[in-house]
Amino acid sequence: MSKRTLLLPLLGITLMSTGAAASPPPAAAVCVSCHGSDGQGAPNMAPMIAGLHPNYIAEQLDHFSSGKRQDPMMKSMADGLTDPAARAQVIEYFATRPSQSLTHPEKRGAEAAIYSQPRKLVYQGDWDRNIPACATCHGASGTGVAQFPRLAGQHADYLKKQLSAWKQGIRSGDHDAMMANIARQLTDDEINNLAYYFASLRY
Repeated sequence: MSKRTLLLPLLGITLMSTGAAASPPPAAAVCVSCHGSDGQGAPNMAPMIAGLHPNYIAEQLDHFSSGKRQDPMMKSMADGLTDPAARAQVIEYFATRPSQSLTHPEKRGAEAAIYSQPRKLVYQGDWDRNIPACATCHGASGTGVAQFPRLAGQHADYLKKQLSAWKQGIRSGDHDAMMANIARQLTDDEINNLAYYFASLRY
């Protein structure tokens, strides 16, 4: 429960100052090679994992190992973290990396009339297709809430790939198949637009 205090649900950006100055543990060396020592990742290589909830990181590592998420490289990395203490250190390290700050995160319901298609999906959803607003779970401007990961500032190629994987049934493991059901309702253009919208929310 103490890890939940690391996150402010509406901002999703404030982390322990002690974590920001730490050095990567030895077991994180392979992670750093792609995700960077700051956990910010890089376009077309690795996603941003800085500041993700530790339970979410742990769950995703399990999904890579089990095959619920398909990625040969990540499977080998996850399978290699067999020592519980080392695994916990890696998770703790990246969970306490500071995420990029958003000065004015936008909350769901803050604006009544939205005409931009991706913003409408983010803040109002589309109930004719049973699509809830992204911000309902992922928080203001997609800054993340507990185990619902941060989307703001994430690399567009990664977001597009994951939404497409949910849509095609390649990725699984989401609670109550929530993301799979949502993604199946999205068009390819909507997936592309959502990916670039969230990627643009960096400061």
